[in-house]
Amino acid sequence: MKYILFILAVFITGCGQESETNANVQTPEQVSLGFFQAIYIDRNVEQAKQFVDDPMQEVLSHYYIASAVQRHVLNLTMTDVTLEIEEIDIDFFRKFTKDVTVIVKLTGIRGSEDWIDDRTIRLHKVKNRWMIVEILPEKGNRN
Repeated sequence: MKYILFILAVFITGCGQESETNANVQTPEQVSLGFFQAIYIDRNVEQAKQFVDDPMQEVLSHYYIASAVQRHVLNLTMTDVTLEIEEIDIDFFRKFTKDVTVIVKLTGIRGSEDWIDDRTIRLHKVKNRWMIVEILPEKGNRN
């Protein structure tokens, strides 16, 4: 009986430690929304850099301000933006996936018109951390 309790205690303690470590890991959805939030809502390129890999950080640094990133990197200048995840291409278990695409739906104002559009991004998992590595070419706007 003592051995069973000891094994059970070790198992529970071990599971608790693993969940604490994983609690700080952001999901692909959180990384995607964090990036777009930084560019479209907070308008803070430095904040957006935490969500991308080194080559993408260089691109963001080149454009420097959020409006330039919107215009030249994302090809979509908007204000009053709300964000939501439209689709994510990932397996159910997530543990085995190292590459994923996420489609983010952006709703806001472009020019003086209401506008709904989406952008597709690719993320890679590097050392237990999801990072945006590519903004995929647009297939056409939704309006």
